[in-house]
Amino acid sequence: MSRADLARFLETVSGLADGPLPEARDLFDPAAPIVVARAPGRLDVMGGIADYSGSLVLQLPLAEATFAAVQRSPLPALEIVSLPSEGGRRAVRAHVPLAALVSGGEPVAYDAARAWFARDPRTQWAAYVAGALLVLMHERGARFPGGARILISSAVPGGKGVSSSAALEVAGMAALAGAFGLDLGDPRGLALLCQAVENRVVGAPCGVMDQMTAACGEEGRLLALLCQPAELLPPVDIPGDVAFYGIDSGLSHEVSGGDYHSVRVAAFMGYRLLAEAAGLAVHPTGADGHVRVDDPSWHGYLANVDAAEFDRRFAPLLPEHLGGAEFLRRYGGTTDRVTTVDPARLYAVRVATAHPVHEHARVRAFADLLRAPEGPRRRQLLGTLMRQSHESYSACGLGSSGTDRLVALCEREDALHGAKITGGGSGGTVAVLAEAGTAGRDAVSRVAERYRAETGHAATIFAGSSPGAAAFGTRTVG
Repeated sequence: MSRADLARFLETVSGLADGPLPEARDLFDPAAPIVVARAPGRLDVMGGIADYSGSLVLQLPLAEATFAAVQRSPLPALEIVSLPSEGGRRAVRAHVPLAALVSGGEPVAYDAARAWFARDPRTQWAAYVAGALLVLMHERGARFPGGARILISSAVPGGKGVSSSAALEVAGMAALAGAFGLDLGDPRGLALLCQAVENRVVGAPCGVMDQMTAACGEEGRLLALLCQPAELLPPVDIPGDVAFYGIDSGLSHEVSGGDYHSVRVAAFMGYRLLAEAAGLAVHPTGADGHVRVDDPSWHGYLANVDAAEFDRRFAPLLPEHLGGAEFLRRYGGTTDRVTTVDPARLYAVRVATAHPVHEHARVRAFADLLRAPEGPRRRQLLGTLMRQSHESYSACGLGSSGTDRLVALCEREDALHGAKITGGGSGGTVAVLAEAGTAGRDAVSRVAERYRAETGHAATIFAGSSPGAAAFGTRTVG
């Protein structure tokens, strides 16, 4: 983490009263303490959309991060100001009355809060921060005697597939907890609470890998997470002969977008069909389109299905496409509590089910190779696994012309050994495996420049790493 970044943010916090941004001048009381937290974005090296199916994922915490500063307020509201990003001119401000989160001294239902934030697109972003209070009330029994003043400054660009949302959630949650004296336990607990913000308040059906990286990541090492649901494994060191970069395609990525959502739903539909084929006991949970499966073999996760057995025994049984209405009529529902099957939609069940089964095997092989002796053969195999992952995204319908072109340009550079689309797909950033040192860095720069010349999109390069929120802790100003 850059000390200069922290220093600049602390200077901003201290200088708001006389600063150039009218939206933030009256935010803080100069006589009261302010608690600051920080969380980085992440580069999805391997694992991506298989996290919700229990895969192993490998994630690099980025140098770019989000800062959050929180000051308690006696007023019954949250005043949230987000400073302009680099090149921006205006801050944005959201006013969230506590009455939107609390009724009669008790927290409102998640769906009620989600509807409140969704009513105004101009301030819907505030759910990522204000949602922390609601989650803390529901999940930890916390109660808040007043409101808060919150300042956000982020260098993690939105819509690039590097998890700006998780960085915002984790930084905001950590700063709020610090300001109100709440003990969130270990960093894993912080991450799970932030996932609940995104799933239950924002309404985006993400897995947990982004929040875990933002909370628990270590600088310069790959966070290894077995998403069953969130088992931290020893981090994976990056060998000295390679480095990881990200290149932005310039095509916006949204985790709440329809493609990501439908692929996730289709994967859980596939699991339900596999449970039927394997003779597992299935129990309805009500009229909400969900079921419970007694599963002593796979424990509810597609990632635990053996890839060879899947290809031989199960894949031929899965329909290429299945309509939501027919699925619900025949099978009752899925085990995924954060999504529902749309009766009017046609789902690509076979490819969405196959992806996490094979991706888990690819990620395990990738991690083993990173621990193996250095050499050209190892780099070639790592690149092959990344290419297979990229092609699997495209088969699921989550590819994009921009990310495909970046991967193709990377393949023309001798110093670049592999590349793949990341995160939720459908645009966003490509992860690149490069030769360490100047040769790899220069090759990444050439690819970004060629892509810009071809497409007109300025291809931002993500390089470097920084620690997660747990390692940063909190700082108090005043």
